[in-house]
Amino acid sequence: MELLMKGAVIGFGATVLMDLWAVFLWKAFRQSRPNWAPVGRWAWHLKNGTVFHDNIASSEPYAHEQALGWIFHYAVGILYGVILAVWVGASWFAVPTFLPAWVLGIVTVGAGWFLLQPGLGVGIAASKLPNADTVRILNLVSHTVFALGLYGTALLIR
Repeated sequence: MELLMKGAVIGFGATVLMDLWAVFLWKAFRQSRPNWAPVGRWAWHLKNGTVFHDNIASSEPYAHEQALGWIFHYAVGILYGVILAVWVGASWFAVPTFLPAWVLGIVTVGAGWFLLQPGLGVGIAASKLPNADTVRILNLVSHTVFALGLYGTALLIR
């Protein structure tokens, strides 16, 4: 149980760091802030078995989709932390290393590229967007920041 709790803590910490990174990009480079409402709408429609949408904006709205999107975002981050904890085991928490966290961070990009983005209707790896290459690079960088958050939070709690 302690291992799962540590995993949840590092997943939460990593998600916070990823969100702080998004704020930095917004303030420093005028990058759009993340909008978790479409993710909330997507998550809401999962209960009906609808995973893929042509365009999530044209799907039936949900009154609390922004809040659900944030909850889903943090739940996934915590889940990824738990997955890392189970994968590396308790001994990793005594002497955390960056590599396993980074491998997981990069692997999790696949969930966005092959599940979430097609689910939202923007194609595999955002292929339907005019700035797909930029989105892909930002995905890789933000998930590397997430990995730094996993590692850094593990260092903090050891």
